Order: sequence, then structure tokens, then C-alpha cells
Amino acid sequence: MRDLPLAAAAGSPGVNVSIFLGVVAVTLFTVYRVNSRNATAADYYAAGARFTGLQNGIALSGDYLSAASFLGIAGAIAVQGYDGFLFSVGFLVAWLVPLLLVAERFRNTGRFTMGDVLSFRMRQRPVRAAAANATLVISFFYLLAQMAGAGALVALLLDVHSTGGQALVIGVVGVIMISYVLIGGMKGTTWVQIIKATLLIVCVALMSVFILGKFGFNVSNLLGKAVEQSSLGQAALEPGAKYGKSGTSKLDFVSLSLGLVLGAGALPHVLMRFYTVPNAQQTRRSVVWATWVMVLFYLCTLVIGYGASAIVGSTAIAQAPGAENSAAPLLAYHIGGEALLGIISAVAFTTILAVVAGLTLTASASFAHDVYANVIKHGRPEPGAEVRVARLTAVVIGLLAIGGGILATGQNVASLVALAFALAASANLPTLLYTLFWPRFNTTGTMCSIYGGLGSCLLLILFSPVVSGTPTSIIPGVDFAIFPLSNPGIVSIPLSFLLGYLGTRFSRTRPQEQDRHAEMEVRSITGIGAG
Repeated sequence: MRDLPLAAAAGSPGVNVSIFLGVVAVTLFTVYRVNSRNATAADYYAAGARFTGLQNGIALSGDYLSAASFLGIAGAIAVQGYDGFLFSVGFLVAWLVPLLLVAERFRNTGRFTMGDVLSFRMRQRPVRAAAANATLVISFFYLLAQMAGAGALVALLLDVHSTGGQALVIGVVGVIMISYVLIGGMKGTTWVQIIKATLLIVCVALMSVFILGKFGFNVSNLLGKAVEQSSLGQAALEPGAKYGKSGTSKLDFVSLSLGLVLGAGALPHVLMRFYTVPNAQQTRRSVVWATWVMVLFYLCTLVIGYGASAIVGSTAIAQAPGAENSAAPLLAYHIGGEALLGIISAVAFTTILAVVAGLTLTASASFAHDVYANVIKHGRPEPGAEVRVARLTAVVIGLLAIGGGILATGQNVASLVALAFALAASANLPTLLYTLFWPRFNTTGTMCSIYGGLGSCLLLILFSPVVSGTPTSIIPGVDFAIFPLSNPGIVSIPLSFLLGYLGTRFSRTRPQEQDRHAEMEVRSITGIGAG
């Protein structure tokens, strides 16, 4: 094992940055080359629905395997032991919801956004505005996590400890991300996701094989060394190190699990990717391919996380710039030197860039398509205006993400992403399921479900330990936390279902809303009339 001071643990900044810039240059060139010359909304939002199930499945896994998966989960396993692996389990099991309930019906019913699906049978303007608001909030929270991951990674690579230095790096990441979206739209972003997902899977698989080989391909030897090097000792292999200390922490785990499992099927950037394939069959193939890619990835996170604990040590990881988020890069340096660290860091950076590009594209599309084109312009925007508004919105969202990422620097990115999952499960999933499966559901129920779930989740997050009350909160040094759980899903998700039900039961369902449900059911099952 390399016994180096933490300041030197990042290797050569010149090598790291050179490899990173090389990967960014290749991906930007790819985005430019595949850029469609057609400036239509279908090209910009959904790449003309020309991708195959395999291609979209790999891109879908690329969208989903964010900095939270690569940096956050590996670090959580290295420092928190078994409880950190629960993130992997939750993220993976979550794919049963879109596979079995959402993907095909969603693809057959809409064109570009969740607002298309909800407004199919409801009143257009209020429902589209509500869907756009939910998309923007969820995407913003997801972007916070990615930007925080970018700051943590660069803090390690360049040994940047100052807040100003990390803020500058987050700004650079934001500018590159905006470039992806403006130049390539969905087509360019999808190819970046395919490249990034392939690189990520190859890297984590090779790292896992190397780590196992270092311990004679004996998992017991690896786990034994991890226990020896972990500050938790034997507890690193047992449940409860983080979530089993009290009744509150156990309840927090249940809440986290609900958010993770129910949130994946309602994430706006995941839902939007279902429109990049030509039909529902390819949508189903996309989800199946993405699931298998993620099975391989999350198994590798277990090896990488415990490998980081065994080889680097949990204490060294916790004290490094970037803390838990530095586990995978530090492990790469210890087993492969500067070259492997540069490659892994470049892949991690590409992961962040690709995911934030997808999120920015989704948020800007939702605003331009749902709010500008259909609410403000009543479905009759000037030719080309909708895409121009989407591009301008992408710039604004990118700037907001940069500011939010600076505030969130130092947070575990997996925990931040879990909040985005909880928001999606609270605001979007109940509304989607009711819309697709309940004939009586109406516009009032839709508004109650979206705004009730979104508002309650945001309120609980604001008054939770995530924002204040602990040394690791986003705003340390103050304490206005009155909600004891770090994840609000256990309250906000059932509340959203309840509000949607009550809002529908205590309001009148217009005849056309019920009539349109019959049409939606036929279309969602058969694909007849789908765009």
C-alpha cells in the first residue's frame, strides 16, 4: 500500500487534468458531430425517437448511474460499511417500478414530457404548469448532488481545500454541461451517456477484478482486511452501523428505502428518455438492458467500497478532501498510480457532466414545452421559438445549478440524490399512477397530489437535519431542524397519494376526463396513436 500524506494522495494534478481534458474534448467533439441540423422540438427533446432499445438502455443506465452511484455509494460503503450498500440495493430494486408499471404506458401516452401524459385527460394549463414546476424542483435537487460531486472530485485531484477554488471548478463543470445541451440536444446528450456508461462499467469491472486479485480472489480475505482497516471494526459487515442506532435512525432507513424504490420510476430525466425510442417494445428493452447494466455496476460498488476500506482505510477517506466522495479516486491511486487515478477521475467527471446535461435538458424541455408552448402560447408557438426558449432555459438552469452546487459542497452525493428520489416519489409517482390506472381521477386530484407531495417534501427537507442542526448540514452552525428524519419519503409519499384521492373524491370529475381515460387506456396498452 502506498503510504502518502493526504495532500499528495491525488497524484500529479497535471496528469489528472490532462486526462480529464482529453475525455471532455472527445465527448464535446462527439456532441458536435452527431448534432442534428433539424431544430425541431422532436429532434431537440427526443432525438427523433431514433435510438434502439440497446442504445437507449445503455444511455438510460448512464443517466441513472450518476456521481451518487460512483462516488457516493463507494464512499458510503467504505466509511459506513453494510449500511452504505443499502443505497445500491435501493437504487437497483427501484427499476421494477418503471419496468412493470410505468415505462410502456408512459411512452405510448405522451410525446416529450410528463406534462404530456398528465394533460392527456386533464385540463391542459394548470396540469402542465404543475408538472413543469415539479420537474424543475426535482431536477434542481439532482443537480445539487452532481455539482457537489464535481467539487469533491476536483478538491481531491488538485488538492483544493478553499471554498473559492471548488466554486471555480463547479463553475467550469457547469459551463461544459451547458455546452453539451446547447450544441447536441437529446441526440448529443444520449451519445455522451452511451460513451460515459461504457467507460464507467469497464472501469469499475476492471477495478473490481484487480481488487479481488489483490486478495487472491477470496472475498473473505477482502472483507477481513476491510474490517481491520475500518473505524467500525466488525460492525462494518453488519447492518445498523448508521441506521440501527436508534428508533429514529431505523425509521429514517425505512423512509430512505421508500424514496429510493418509488422514486426511480418518476424521475423526470429517466421518464423523458423513454421517448427517444420508436415504440413501447423498445422502451421495455431499454429498461431491461439498463437493469442488467446496473446489476453489474452495483455488484462492483460492493467490491470497490470494501476495497477502499481495506486498501486506503476508512479514516484516511473520511479525512481526505471530498471526504466519503473521495473513496473511489483514492483507491484508484493506491492500486494503479497517477494514470489510473486520472482515468477514473476523468470517467467520474464525464459521469457528472453527462448526468447534469441530461437533467438540464429535461428541465429546460419541461419549461419550454409545457409552460411556454402550451400554457403561455396555448399550444401555438412560433416556428423554432420553443427550441430557442429551451436553450435559454438551459443556460438559466445551469447557472442556478452552479450556485446550488457551491452551497452543497461537502455533502455525500448519494444522500443528496436520495432527496431528489423522495421528491419524485412524492410529487410525480402518485399522480402518474392515478392518471394511468384510475378512471375517476381528475384535475383537482392531480393538482392536490403534485403540489401536496412536492410542498410537503420540500417543507420537511427544509426543517430536517439535512439543512441545519448537525456539523454536516448544508447550513452548519444553526439549528432549526424540527423534523428528525433526513429523508421525508415516509411522510410525503403516502400524503401525496392521500391528497390525490381526497382531491378527486371531493370534487367533480368532468365527463370528458372520464371519456379520455378510456382513450388513454387503449393508447397506453396498444400504442395506437402514439407519436
